[in-house]
Amino acid sequence: MKAQNPPAWPLPVSVAPDALSGIQADFSQEWRRVVDAAGKGELTPLSDRRFGSAAWAGSPQHLLMAHLYLLSARALSRMVDAVDATEPLRERLRFSVMQWVDAMAPSNFLAFNPDAQQKLVESSGEVLRNGIDNLMRDLKRGRIQQSDETRFEVGVNVAVTPGGVVYENDLLQLIQYTPATSTVHARPLLIVPPCINKFYILDLQPENSFVRHAVEAGHTVFLVSWRNPLASDTDGIDQATWDDYIERGVLQAIAVVRDISAQDQINTLGFCVGGTMLGAALALAAARGEQPSASLTLLTTMLDFRETGILDVFVDENHAALRDQQLGAGGLMSALELANTFAFLRPNELVWNYVVGNYLKGETPPPFDLLYWNADSTNLPGPFFAWYFRNTYLENNLKVPGRVKTCGVPLDLTQLDMPAYLFGSREDHIVPWISAYATTALLRGQARFVLGAAGHVAGVINPPAKNKRSYWARDSDARLPGDPHAWLAGAQEHAGSWWPDWADWLSGHAGPKVKKKARLGNARYPVIEPAPGRYVRVRAV
Repeated sequence: MKAQNPPAWPLPVSVAPDALSGIQADFSQEWRRVVDAAGKGELTPLSDRRFGSAAWAGSPQHLLMAHLYLLSARALSRMVDAVDATEPLRERLRFSVMQWVDAMAPSNFLAFNPDAQQKLVESSGEVLRNGIDNLMRDLKRGRIQQSDETRFEVGVNVAVTPGGVVYENDLLQLIQYTPATSTVHARPLLIVPPCINKFYILDLQPENSFVRHAVEAGHTVFLVSWRNPLASDTDGIDQATWDDYIERGVLQAIAVVRDISAQDQINTLGFCVGGTMLGAALALAAARGEQPSASLTLLTTMLDFRETGILDVFVDENHAALRDQQLGAGGLMSALELANTFAFLRPNELVWNYVVGNYLKGETPPPFDLLYWNADSTNLPGPFFAWYFRNTYLENNLKVPGRVKTCGVPLDLTQLDMPAYLFGSREDHIVPWISAYATTALLRGQARFVLGAAGHVAGVINPPAKNKRSYWARDSDARLPGDPHAWLAGAQEHAGSWWPDWADWLSGHAGPKVKKKARLGNARYPVIEPAPGRYVRVRAV
């Protein structure tokens, strides 16, 4: 079982007297240096983007305030590092102090932000009126606007890869995409995205659509579009369980794809939580003596939850018990709570940046398809969420063969012996790349591990045409070391997107090229409606 964080904050926490004295002495000395420099007019401009404008550099009193704020923030950080406590408790202290320090930045307040004050004067107060309008709008919707959402519409300029819905039940719609080539690989690809967000992160606009890239590479692509349950639904969706999502979700989608393609085995891909669900579904199939997947791709996915990064600050028995009580028998884990939780993992980038822009400066954020998707979050059935939280983040049960059951069957991920392509993002704060790498110790098939630059989403969505970022890989994956850092030491960095590397790998497991079919679906599963379907258009907030 995964080591649990302490259920309560042991009080008082303390810093060793010598360490505290050193921090105080350094703080006092640096404070005097900054004040002396300010008195001489010698304070240097700051590179911190919150205080980097000409208005900050041109106002000595505001620049001094920013310097002293950053000095205080560093001192608080040093105090947390010096606290005599367990590392889990220290991590919680770091997270709490980060929230307070970031919220108290002088840039977040009109009275202390010379940049916002200058815009207020230059606009004769217009930005104040706009800012109040923006604030009222965001209070009504319950979230901060991060992108100009009027510029995007699902099915119009995002999620526009042609295709049709060929199956649906109360949990999902299954989309089959129209082939873009005259011949296609015989073995199709099924993509299982996370149910915690909408699928179209993988099908944004045509120029950055992972789905389109796979279709244009000659694959017949199917994709799961999870239903977004609402409080007004009366069909019992709020009582859906982990077992339901595995049996009537992932495994049902696999069965339909096999039927339509007339293939005994298909290729499968899971992203984030979708990858965890896919791994569990294939382990359940293996326990039943079935091997429906010829290859497995996992993108920023955890099967071993030993290292969960910053999310670990929310994980303890008290929290799990609370969720069991609140949601274990039914109800919805709200999209708003989930979205706000993830936003405050990076508060300066995803919260306070927009507080300043939207409210203090009265600006409308620029259109950005990824942030439009980020705001289009989903509710989750309570029983599913409670089971997932306890059995993965808290107890790490999926890792140990036989410890956890799904649909009454003990799961053993080590039975998965198909070839696997495993991708992690080097700066991922949600799925640390070393946790994505830990999957190599569970799977028994030949694995290729690839590490992309950037974070959880930007690392994945990196189309080749833009020639941005980079990725690390080994020329030979015959023997992957157990230590992820040893793997990285022997890996080579390649400029640009990892997508072509994955496409080359997948083509080796997709079978021969055959003439594309004249229509989507088949007699048993005809097209219900055009892609992207109804389910993805349901908004939670």
